[in-house]
Amino acid sequence: MCCCDLAFDKTTSKRLAGRKIARFQRNITKRGAVESSAKKGNGYPVGPILLGFFVFVVVGSSLFQIIRTATSKGMA
Repeated sequence: MCCCDLAFDKTTSKRLAGRKIARFQRNITKRGAVESSAKKGNGYPVGPILLGFFVFVVVGSSLFQIIRTATSKGMA
């Protein structure tokens, strides 16, 4: 067995190469046709409890900041 035989053994067969090319082409054609499994409705992306908690934190934080600034006469 010479070095020429080793190089020949490592080449890809035409049948295998054809299968790889076909698989690659199918992936390319599928690339833009992604289907979403998420439901499409008029609902919020977050639940009402989480939304209420977020509003509570934001409004409460701003009120706390306003009260703190008013009691320290703008020095803090």
